[in-house]
Amino acid sequence: MDLRQMEYFLAVVDCGGVTRAASELRVAQPSLSQAVRKLESDLGTELFHRVGRGLVLSPAGEALVGPARMILREVASAETAVRDVGAMRGGRIDIASLSDLCSDPLSVWVSKFRRRHPEVRFHVEERDSTADVVALVRSGACELGFLSLPMPTENLDSEELIDQQLVLVSPPGTEARWPDPVPVGELSGVSFVMSERGTPDRDFIDHSLRLNGVEPDVAVEVRHRGAVLPIVLSGGGSAIVPLRSGLDALLRGGVVRELSPAMTRRMGVISRPGRMSEAADQFLSCSRDSIAGFAEAIAEQMKTGRSLVDSAKFIRDTTDSHMRDENARAALDI
Repeated sequence: MDLRQMEYFLAVVDCGGVTRAASELRVAQPSLSQAVRKLESDLGTELFHRVGRGLVLSPAGEALVGPARMILREVASAETAVRDVGAMRGGRIDIASLSDLCSDPLSVWVSKFRRRHPEVRFHVEERDSTADVVALVRSGACELGFLSLPMPTENLDSEELIDQQLVLVSPPGTEARWPDPVPVGELSGVSFVMSERGTPDRDFIDHSLRLNGVEPDVAVEVRHRGAVLPIVLSGGGSAIVPLRSGLDALLRGGVVRELSPAMTRRMGVISRPGRMSEAADQFLSCSRDSIAGFAEAIAEQMKTGRSLVDSAKFIRDTTDSHMRDENARAALDI
């Protein structure tokens, strides 16, 4: 079993077949097929079941995906350390994350890192349960896992990163109904739009409301979290969402209010023990800088008398303006 065989194997997995994998790798299809068969022969087991003209991972193949990715990351990391010390000129970061953390804050961190290091590629696996995220990291299929606390620490490295601020979002035109901030205890009887029971964000919100004597009245329960805001903005109820998601609702006229007491959710990152790839290490460093910068900017704006929501909106608008200017300059340079 050699590195090229593992690269070919993962290409077939990622591309969903030999034809696309061969095109992606720019190798002849017969050569790729032969390499995969040779790998199966060396291991003494089938990695794929041949179903018609397609390939489906066998149990042995599924077991190989995580270790194969981990080995190739280690090799890439070693090559980077030798050839590109201090520079980030490539690499791939495999991330597992709870679904509700992908839009905020993970998407922000990924986009900022990509603007600095456009040659780095990301693969993000969204999962609805902590156990699934942990399994992807333990197996080596993903290098980093983003979770809300409490985080499992057995045989894993972990680091707390950020307090995710949650806000109340209500339909356009309801400004008069809501003080700012909204006392959590006054949310009794409010019709909520929420994700399914058993998901980490739903469990956290339910628990936080009950701690303040509020039994959630869930009028609309959805499988996909992305459906929550559209339903709210169309008048289907109110929702408790991360601050950045609340800022998105503001763009469509949604009413966004801070909660009192503040409702915050602690999140962090897990990884396997040992040295992580250069790309992942720099990504976490960039994310920490983003967290610190955003917190400092919020604090400075609130000193001027702005509310939390208004401060975050001002920072987001300023950042978006700078990004548009940078993109325009970059387009002229092409």
